[in-house]
Amino acid sequence: MNPTHPRPEFLRPAFPALPRCAAPDPSRPAAAPAARRRGAWALATAFAAGALLLSGCSDKAAKPAPRGPVEVGVVTLQPERQSVTTELPGRTSAYLVAEIRPQVGGIVQKRLFTEGADVKAGQVLYQLDPAPFEAALASAEASLGRAQATAGSAESNARRNAELAKIEAVSRQVADDSQATAQQARSDVAVARAAVETARINLGYTRIKAPISGRTAISTVTPGALVTASQTTALTTVSQVDTLYVDVTQSSTEVLRWKNDLAQGRLQRAGEGQARIRLKLEDGSTYAQPGRLQFSGVTVNPTTGAITLRGVVPNPDGLLMPGMYVRAVLETGVNEQALLVPQQGVTRDTAGNASVLVVGAQDKVERRGIQVGAAVGNRWAATAGLAAGDRIVVDGLQRIKVGDTVKPVEVQIKPQGGSGSSGGAAAPGTPAASSAAAAAPASVPASASAPAPAPAASR
Repeated sequence: MNPTHPRPEFLRPAFPALPRCAAPDPSRPAAAPAARRRGAWALATAFAAGALLLSGCSDKAAKPAPRGPVEVGVVTLQPERQSVTTELPGRTSAYLVAEIRPQVGGIVQKRLFTEGADVKAGQVLYQLDPAPFEAALASAEASLGRAQATAGSAESNARRNAELAKIEAVSRQVADDSQATAQQARSDVAVARAAVETARINLGYTRIKAPISGRTAISTVTPGALVTASQTTALTTVSQVDTLYVDVTQSSTEVLRWKNDLAQGRLQRAGEGQARIRLKLEDGSTYAQPGRLQFSGVTVNPTTGAITLRGVVPNPDGLLMPGMYVRAVLETGVNEQALLVPQQGVTRDTAGNASVLVVGAQDKVERRGIQVGAAVGNRWAATAGLAAGDRIVVDGLQRIKVGDTVKPVEVQIKPQGGSGSSGGAAAPGTPAASSAAAAAPASVPASASAPAPAPAASR
């Protein structure tokens, strides 16, 4: 290559050139070629040994240390006595309702009650002008007196003619006619007496009274208003609210399921008496006074496919009002062998199917599909797929998979709400969970600890 031209870029060495050696000293002999080759082989061998040593150290550092089975928290299912309830929407209504309407027409003279106040049965609510009815009563009484006088004269005449007919002083025809006249006069007296009673009743109707005890509503008329007998618009309404009805609806499908459960022995009746009802109010609170189921419909509404149920609830403090929306919790029976699964141990797939992880034989994890019913506090009532004695994984779900061998640790989940009979204290001798475990997405068993991270690979 021409030394006057620079070397092309692609022909330049990839590593920087080593410094050139000084020119050989002619006075010294040149090194033997064999010695130079031995030095090169020794250097290559040293480099290869170092590379193998580094590779071995890296493999040992990257290999994780073996560990034992993962500890998981499990709950062993045991049969419990569980009250089975159903929650139904409904509304309250007054136990008794009376719409106050006048039975005679007239001018309202007085309103004798306070709107919204409690009244007693028989208490006067309105006073109509009684003058026309007092006059009608007086006229009826006068007519009665006249009829009584006429009847007395007719009876006397009939007795005389009867005596005269015995001695043939008058004909039999005259005697019979006088008897008929006396009978007619007595009937006129009865008619007049009924007219007096009617006039007295109408006069009494001018004092409009409450037919039941209860609470009054707003008055639709004021003094001076003209009212008519049996008018369409009520003057006011009196409602008995110390006891209320609760009307709810339940689908016929649920009723059939309940009857089948009773017939097949899966449920027992809650008691010999009527079923109890608890109310949940619009603000989410639970009404303190329990009620009872009074009536169950015998026909299904063809439009809605539902049956109407009616309960009776005491309302001594007046907290409930007619027309309120409530949710009635109705006790439908008792399951003596209920299996309640903690909700934190139940997972669902994209289709909504429920499943749990069960620790089976040889402590191996298996997934089992289940069917659940109503929620009982923080637990699900399992209806299919599980049996008493099954160990359900509730803690450490994220650290295991199906087929893993685990170390089950029995824990207890404190029930919240519902009426299950299982207790809620921690298992005796179980240490408290660490703060790190409490901060994990799923609670860790009391005796379980998070696995140590693998050591980083050495470079």
